[in-house]
Amino acid sequence: MTENFTFLDTLKRYKIQFLTSLILLLGLYYSIISYMVTQWYNDENYSHGFLVPFIAGFFVYQRLDSLKKARVTPLFQALLIIAAGLLILIVGHVGTELFTMRVSLIIVLAGMVLYFFGKTTFQILLLPICFLFFMIPLPYILYDAIAFPLKLFIAKYSVLFLESIGIIILREGNIIMLPNITLEVADACSGIRSLMSLVTLSVALAFIINTTSVKRAVIIFSAVPIAIFTNALRVIITGILAQYRGEQVAEGFFHEFAGFMVFGVAVVILIMTGIMLKGRGKVKS
Repeated sequence: MTENFTFLDTLKRYKIQFLTSLILLLGLYYSIISYMVTQWYNDENYSHGFLVPFIAGFFVYQRLDSLKKARVTPLFQALLIIAAGLLILIVGHVGTELFTMRVSLIIVLAGMVLYFFGKTTFQILLLPICFLFFMIPLPYILYDAIAFPLKLFIAKYSVLFLESIGIIILREGNIIMLPNITLEVADACSGIRSLMSLVTLSVALAFIINTTSVKRAVIIFSAVPIAIFTNALRVIITGILAQYRGEQVAEGFFHEFAGFMVFGVAVVILIMTGIMLKGRGKVKS
């Protein structure tokens, strides 16, 4: 490969080598990827993981014209990045730490892009590669560190609102006590589930629409207050209905349906935020 070749020329000339490299990569990480997909399916906190590769693929499609014409200048020093990624894989395997092993996949993939195609191609593909981090479930120690304060925050301000409208209510931590029922602000109501999905969607939205870098940052960070607001709203509505309609509305079908409705509202608010901040001109990579 020489710098006289474009990305498209290089793919055509060395398709066997690239295909072999991808097969080896998939073979090396097959068990790690398959278990991660299983976690997406079984854990609602990470079901958005199914969308991430497709959104990353769309980002590649957006940049296809630039990618095809990019001049290839292989960066052999990138072998160090690949080696670092493989070392992280080994360390993660020895320590049976899934998050580390999954992160190593993206590091190795980034190293391979640099090694085969060089800096220009890597810069074009930087966003799609980085976006793949959203498909990796958080370590539970980090998940709990985020979820627990969110549960307390939402419980506290939901109770304050309910008290302000005359409902008799007490709170101990994330436990809310009404005269006829005791409610727990669990992980599903803490906002952590919708927060992770909304942040993923907000990044996708921010880079799909035409707007400035500052406005993109606003869209991305808006996912946090939107997730908190909508989940607090869920707790408040549940508390009001439980007070006046009985405990059955806080359990079973209604509780699950409310979760879907709240997330739908959050997505609508996020999209409206994006539309309001939408600028003119070309999409910036």
